[in-house]
Amino acid sequence: MTALIPELTALLPLVDDLSRELPEAERYRRLLGALRSLVPCDASALLRLEGRELVPLAVDGLTEDTLGRRFLVADHPRFAALLAHEGPTLFPPDSDLPDPYDGLVEAHLPLDVHDCMGCPLVIDGKPWGLVTLDALEAGRFEPSDLATVRAFASLAAATVSVAERMRGLERSAEHERARAEGFRLAAGQAPDRVLAGRSPAFRHLTDDIRTVAGSDLTVLIRGETGVGKELVAQAIHAASPRADRPLIAVNCAALPEHLVESELFGHVRGAFSGAMTDRRGKFELADHGTLFLDEVADLSLAAQATLLRVMQSGQLQRVGSDREHRVDVRIIAASNRDLADEVRAGRCRADFYHRISVYPLRVPALRERGNDVLLLAGTFLEENRSRLGLAGLRLASDAQAALLAWTWPGNVRELEHTIGRSALKALSRLGGKARSLTLSAADLDLPVTPTAPASSPEPSSETTGLSMRADLDRYERSLIERSLQKNAQNWAAAARELGMDRANLRRSAARLGISK
Repeated sequence: MTALIPELTALLPLVDDLSRELPEAERYRRLLGALRSLVPCDASALLRLEGRELVPLAVDGLTEDTLGRRFLVADHPRFAALLAHEGPTLFPPDSDLPDPYDGLVEAHLPLDVHDCMGCPLVIDGKPWGLVTLDALEAGRFEPSDLATVRAFASLAAATVSVAERMRGLERSAEHERARAEGFRLAAGQAPDRVLAGRSPAFRHLTDDIRTVAGSDLTVLIRGETGVGKELVAQAIHAASPRADRPLIAVNCAALPEHLVESELFGHVRGAFSGAMTDRRGKFELADHGTLFLDEVADLSLAAQATLLRVMQSGQLQRVGSDREHRVDVRIIAASNRDLADEVRAGRCRADFYHRISVYPLRVPALRERGNDVLLLAGTFLEENRSRLGLAGLRLASDAQAALLAWTWPGNVRELEHTIGRSALKALSRLGGKARSLTLSAADLDLPVTPTAPASSPEPSSETTGLSMRADLDRYERSLIERSLQKNAQNWAAAARELGMDRANLRRSAARLGISK
């Protein structure tokens, strides 16, 4: 039998995958693996077009934070050029269009990309997204590769189409989420971020969200300050049957005691001094939707009793009115304190606690989420790149290690502020005229190494930098080695535990001298 040509051999597993039920991430990972076997390159990516943004679904050879970025097409002319053509495009090595992946090719930071090509994926006659290939050497790609990429794009589109169909009603759910977003915007709230992560702890959280979202159960979200409890509430609402109705948020810690009932239940004209008109409360605004009670532990015992009565009966009276209003509201509450402890301390009513915590849900701290810190950093890097008008904003390898080593007592909020502060300081240090920035561990200014004893001589800045890099490498090496030992040298299991892609784990191990 005549041997199959290499191109066909590489594509056959993808054809076989079309009939198999695979997790979306694994399906896309296999897709990029087949692409790199057809056209050798330093990095590849699959991105989905969502409105005006391109969102990375899978990357191979790019840094972990790339998965957390959302590329606004208008800010990246290469992406715009790829989307404007029906077929593949090969950019000349001397193209003056900036490459979105400059400095993001994992093993070669902070070098820029010199060869780039890509192709749009078209499904049902509409652009769905892009597949891109990048190389660090000029001239790596040839015009003959365009035909290979074109053929691959056709099969990739079929693979993506299968994944889309297997997700069922996701497009309808996204439409409903957009409608709910409109209600939130109409209420004057800022656009929401989306939850992002790949670690086991994060997957457990998303499983909980999927489990409870379709019900009307009252949810109590617990978690430390800054972990994103409001994002979780938004995700539950967006995935619920109430998604086309408003999500109304109340910060209970900011409610003055004498205005709690007015804020929650409304008032009529003349009910008290300053009540010049009738006013609906948060419960009425959230009718048939969701009411999010943030920092619910800060409600007084009297306010808890009043709220409990409405939760039990679904009926309320505006302050100063004898007329009852019936509301249908789902309650989602959040607290950074353990309400069971608050009950024992006499600061929370037991009946209120049991009513509010029908489905308790815990949001993991950032220090429990492994490599998710890099994915989230990518989101904040892209936001700050756009805000500061930069062509590129990335992390040096020592900065990535510093982010992984820090314990993040302030969680995601602290990470967001750290990235924003570091980018601004680095740009200011360069006179505000830099085109691209690479943040180092020194820019992040995180206390990841122990303080030297008082009797030790003052180290030079050069020695400190070298010591920090060595300490960070030792820390990262110990994490990987412990995980490999715990998982009996099973690289796939270790990668899952660390929240890393297996290929990225192997690259990090090779850089640190850990034997495979």
